Amino acid sequence: MTFSDDFSIGSMQDLMDLIDEAGFVPFFANEIKGFSIEEHIGAGCWYHDGDNGFWPAWEWKGPVIRDMHCAYGKFLRNKAMYVSADWFPDFANFRRDGYDFDARYEYGLASFYDKELYDLLDAHAPVLSKELKKTGGYGKGGRKGFDTSITRLQKQCYVLTSDFRYETDRFGNTYGWGVAEYSTPERFLGDAFRDAVYRRTPEESFARVADQLQRLLPDAGRDRIEALLK
Repeated sequence: MTFSDDFSIGSMQDLMDLIDEAGFVPFFANEIKGFSIEEHIGAGCWYHDGDNGFWPAWEWKGPVIRDMHCAYGKFLRNKAMYVSADWFPDFANFRRDGYDFDARYEYGLASFYDKELYDLLDAHAPVLSKELKKTGGYGKGGRKGFDTSITRLQKQCYVLTSDFRYETDRFGNTYGWGVAEYSTPERFLGDAFRDAVYRRTPEESFARVADQLQRLLPDAGRDRIEALLK
């Protein structure tokens, strides 16, 4: 399949099949036409259903991440994207430029503020975003810059979203938006990720990912694909 094809995502299973086959599935529309869930979602699966009271595509996120053990995070232009477990090592390798986080910091390529947040998250992972903020003293009257750092760490593939958790009322009913749970790829994806992430050079990994997107997006030029990935 390609994202130029006329297809519709009408169920969570459809989405899981797409992630498994394509490897890279952005949640929102971006500069390459058709390359998103938003542009292929079936009727009644995107916006709020007033009768049933849910947002299907949003509520699928936690179960899809848990069931597929795939990567999910703000990996593409500060917007969310699913990446299959098979493809994430190469994606992370070129985004990290071959450095684990400690090496990145030692070479002066990461800020002290990002290191503080990364170390805090790594020590408590998996951890809900609100608990991470509380433990780190972020928020009103406290430290600033949480959203900027956590987004940058996701773009660099040192952090991902490992689940979404919902608040419950006294009757056990869930409500509100799901709260992001963060982890590191090393913890969430385990040995399969750790053994594969630096197997190739960053340049080789980038070429493999760009080739895959070229297959998925035959109408997009190579320059556009490479610009989107970077």
